[in-house]
Amino acid sequence: MTKWEYFTAPLLVHATKQILDNFGQDGWELVQVVPGMNPENLVAYFKRPVQ
Repeated sequence: MTKWEYFTAPLLVHATKQILDNFGQDGWELVQVVPGMNPENLVAYFKRPVQ
């Protein structure tokens, strides 16, 4: 059975691709993006298998 670790991070609208690419290179898989405290910010939820 796969065990997962989870991580949340702010996702700035003007740098979305770069931020997601960086987390992807570290093995994080994007699960969901939800609105942040203001319209210019989003919160991204990630997961990756525990090694």
